[in-house]
Amino acid sequence: MNSVGEAIALVLAGVSLLPDEEVALRDALGRVLAEDVDSPLTLPARTNSAMDGFAVRSADVRGATRGAPRRLEVIEEVRAGALPARPVAAGRATRVFTGAPLPDGADGVIRQEDTTFDGTIVTVLDDRDAGRNVRFAGEDLKPGARVLDAGTVLLPAQLGVLASMARDRVRVRRRTRVGILASGDEIADLDQRDAILAGRKTASSNTYALDGLIRLAGAAPVQLGIAADTPESVREKLERGITECDIIVSTAGVSVGEYDYVRGVLEAMGCRMIVTKVRMRPGSPTSFGIVRGVPWIGLPGNPVSTMVCFELFVRPAVRKMQGHARLHRRTVRTVTDEPLHTPGRLTHFLRAVARETPQGWRARLTGPQGSGILTSMIRANALLIVPEEVEELAAGAELDALLLDDERTMTEESPVRSET
Repeated sequence: MNSVGEAIALVLAGVSLLPDEEVALRDALGRVLAEDVDSPLTLPARTNSAMDGFAVRSADVRGATRGAPRRLEVIEEVRAGALPARPVAAGRATRVFTGAPLPDGADGVIRQEDTTFDGTIVTVLDDRDAGRNVRFAGEDLKPGARVLDAGTVLLPAQLGVLASMARDRVRVRRRTRVGILASGDEIADLDQRDAILAGRKTASSNTYALDGLIRLAGAAPVQLGIAADTPESVREKLERGITECDIIVSTAGVSVGEYDYVRGVLEAMGCRMIVTKVRMRPGSPTSFGIVRGVPWIGLPGNPVSTMVCFELFVRPAVRKMQGHARLHRRTVRTVTDEPLHTPGRLTHFLRAVARETPQGWRARLTGPQGSGILTSMIRANALLIVPEEVEELAAGAELDALLLDDERTMTEESPVRSET
């Protein structure tokens, strides 16, 4: 019977980095880069204007005010994509638009709001832009410079930078194909709605929760179906998973019940069992093994147990396979709002609501902690971790909390206060 930490380490040691593949840039969001990327170009290619306005020599406009303006002859107009034909000499200016190359001789762009223009003469009314509003050649990228390292997660900014280098395809780690296997004669998919509503069948909520969790982890779920309570049905589903998937996750069938066939069938198929039980609640029957080179993680059938154990074991394994460096959700130190009691001898993961206050993080339980109360996972944004040697805690005790909220950096407050 492994501790939680031991079990996590054993699972991670048993999974390997997946091969890379080339994908279209538009399909690379959230993927892990499998190659170093160096710049093939200079960006901007030419020094250019950051404003619509007039390219000038700073010496010609310094000291300009509305009471003492400077007047310059405009010698040409240059738009983005065009090239200037004439240099800017003393007493002259060029009409430019954002992105237009700066003509020789000019060292700044006066924004058009600070000028008047009659088609020939520009009158500069403010010198605040002298020597400003210029994007210099190569200030963003230089040829041969390392831009992205292998292992980088490709987010919108990274995609934009790759596009700026004319990269329409990129090599990334392959998405993990995660097989989802449910088992039990009492379990039904949603096409048996009437039987579920009548209480004759139990909805396969675990497969839907796992499908969502796998997608949020950036992986690709593969539904292997619901195995009947026979060794033959379980084996048929597992054989498909070994053929089509990079890792198999089963729910239910791993305990010691008379009809819990999953572990026994796997052993008959040659599975090397590495973890068979974990000192935790919920989720003690969690198991891990490797069958014909394919990792398998067996999760308990109780809905909460399934989701809790996914966070601890499956998500980190999937992320490792996809090349992520950060495998685990973060934990924060919290103060409890209420006294807590656990039976001890097991590490307990209690569903909780954690909130950040000016004095630090605080947490309260969502309510009853039964492993079949799936609605408690809707209310929870954290799991309070009670060490296995602890049984009684008074209100105000400190515990680590594993944060479940992917949007932990979001806030209801606008970053800019309204003036109205």
